[in-house]
Amino acid sequence: MTGPQPLPQILDITPYKGGESLKKAHKLSSNENPLGCAPSASEALVQVSQALATYPDGSAKALRTAIAAKYGIDADRIVCGAGSDEIFQLLGRAYLQPGDEIIQSQHAFLVYRLVAQAVGATVIDAPESNLTADVDAILDRVTPKTKMVFLANPNNPTGSYLPFDEVKRLHAGLRENILLILDGAYAEYVRKNDYAAGMELAGEAANVLMTRTFSKIHGLAALRLGWAYGPASVIDAINRVRGPFNVSAPAMAAGIAALEDDRFMGQSIEHNETELARVKTALEAAGFEVVPSVANFVLIRFGSADRAKAVDAFLRERGIVIREMAAYGLPDCLRLSIGTTEQDDDVIAAFEAFAEAG
Repeated sequence: MTGPQPLPQILDITPYKGGESLKKAHKLSSNENPLGCAPSASEALVQVSQALATYPDGSAKALRTAIAAKYGIDADRIVCGAGSDEIFQLLGRAYLQPGDEIIQSQHAFLVYRLVAQAVGATVIDAPESNLTADVDAILDRVTPKTKMVFLANPNNPTGSYLPFDEVKRLHAGLRENILLILDGAYAEYVRKNDYAAGMELAGEAANVLMTRTFSKIHGLAALRLGWAYGPASVIDAINRVRGPFNVSAPAMAAGIAALEDDRFMGQSIEHNETELARVKTALEAAGFEVVPSVANFVLIRFGSADRAKAVDAFLRERGIVIREMAAYGLPDCLRLSIGTTEQDDDVIAAFEAFAEAG
C-alpha cells in the first residue's frame, strides 16, 4: 500500500544538520555565545513561566517596540519570528514558486537553499572571491527568473564580510522587483569602520529586508527568536503567511530583557574580539591556515578533506566538537566557534598537539 506522497521537490531536500555535541565535551560547532545570556534575560524567563496558560501576543508588539527603541526604527516595519530561519521560510512561502530563482554566494548559509527547494525554486550559486561574496558575480547571474538575492553579511561559514559600499552597489544593480535579503546574524560582532548591517538601506528601499537574530550575541539560541526590518509591503506579506502565535511569550520576554542589557552585550563583544585574535594567532603559529573572520567563529583550511577529517577525529578524542564543512562545499575545512577562555585554551593545545604529532 502506498501512503500519501510529499511534493516532488521535498524529497530532493537534504535536511539541515545543526552542530553536533558530545557528553562532557566542548561544543564549539554552532557559533553560540560562550558567555551564555544576560542574567536579566534568564530572570525574565522565570517570571513569565508563571503565566504559561495564556497565549502570547500574536503581534509581538512589546518586543517590536523594544527593538524599534533600541535601533531607532519603525516598529510597524518589524516582524518577529522563531529565529531568523523562520523568516526566511516565510519569505519563500510569500514570494517564491516553482521556476523562480534565488541567488546566493557560493558558500552561503545552508538554510537559503532549503527555503528555495521547499517551494520548487532554483538556487543559483555565485562564485566567491577569496571566500568573500562577489558583487559582480552575483549581478552576472541575475535573470528574468530571479526573485531573491540572499546575502549573509558577515557570511557563515566563511566569516568574511562585504563593506557597505559594496552592498549598496549590489542593491543598485538589482531590478526593483528582486528582493535583497541582508542576513545580519553576526552583525553585532563586526568591528570594521566600512561595515553596516543594512538597516538604513532596509529603511529606505522598497526591495531590501534586513534580518537579525537573538541566537548569537544575545545567547538565546534555545528560545528561537529573530526579527526582520524592511518595507511595509514586505512585512505585510510575511505577516499574512506566518502563524498567529509564531513567537512564544518566554522568548519575547527574554528578548526584551536582552535588548536592554548593554553591559552583557558589551562583554560578549569584548570577549569575542580578544579570543578571536588569540585563537587565530595561536593556530597560525602552529602551522594552520585560518581564514580572516569578523564573526564569532573561524574557518580553518587543511588542504585536503582527509586531513580535515583527521583533525576532526583528533579533536573529538579530546572532547572537542567543531563543525565539518563538506555540506558547504568546503570539505577541506572545519569551522571553529570561539569559546570561553578555558575552552579556547584546550582547543589551542589540541591543535598544537596534532601539529606536533605530524
